[in-house]
Formats: sequence, C-alpha cells, structure tokens
Amino acid sequence: MARFATGNPADALDIVQDAMFGLVDRYAALPEEEWAPLFHRILQSRIRDWQRRRQVRRWLMLADRDHEDAGSRVDSAVSMHPHGDPEGRLAALQFGERLQEVLETLPWRQQQAFLLRAWEGLDTRETAAAMACSEGSVKTHYSRAMQRLRAALEEFQA
Repeated sequence: MARFATGNPADALDIVQDAMFGLVDRYAALPEEEWAPLFHRILQSRIRDWQRRRQVRRWLMLADRDHEDAGSRVDSAVSMHPHGDPEGRLAALQFGERLQEVLETLPWRQQQAFLLRAWEGLDTRETAAAMACSEGSVKTHYSRAMQRLRAALEEFQA
C-alpha cells in the first residue's frame, strides 16, 4: 500500500517501518488479533503525513517530479514468471503495469479499501477500523474500485 501511495520503494519502506514502530510503541500490550487493523490505521496516517510533506516540498522547491523506477517494475514482473514463456512473461508485465496505473488513478479511499481488502486480506470490519469509517463505506469504496479495475483491465480477462 505504501509503495502505491509513494511510488518509491525506499519511501514506502520508511513509512512501513515508522508505522511498525508506532504500533509496537503504543499497542504491544493489546491482543494480537487487534494489531492488523491498528497497524493499517497507523500506516494510512503515516502515508497521509508523507503525502502532505511531499506536497509542501513540491510547492517550495518547484517539485522534483515523481520518478518511478520502471526497471524495478519490469524486474519484479519478470521474476514472478522466471520460467514462463516470453509471451506469458510479457503478458504478466503488461498486466502488472496496467494494474499499477489504474490503482494509482483510483480515489484515495477506493485505493485504500481495495488494497486492504484484496491484498492485505482484511475483512470488512477490520478494513473499516483501519480506514476509520463505517463498514458500509468500505463496501461502497471497494465495490467502486472493483468496477473501475474490471473495466480498465477487461482486455486481460479471458
């Protein structure tokens, strides 16, 4: 989630590490089943803080444009299918790039709901706790995200 939000693996790791320290500092005494929603709530807060700081830096310094390391995306997609045929590896790479593009265009809350539910495996209640909203709101954001993803990725559907 942090990598999608920042577009930079190093910044994402810093944010995740900071969120983990925050979880341990404040909530280590709580039962383990409460950690995931709390961690994701802390993570979302750290991501928003990072985005605010980045915006201020852009305003002050006339912005260094976001730079994505396309090579790392290529490497990760190829490594997912190291023994596959070239066409399969290319299709996986193209799908991964298109998925990332579409995820980056989703509104923030839809992106959060999708990543927490589909990638992090949280249920609706845990996602609502992490996003600090109602379960109904999570369902709405997740549904809208899925609609946009399906529409944008239909060329890859068999």
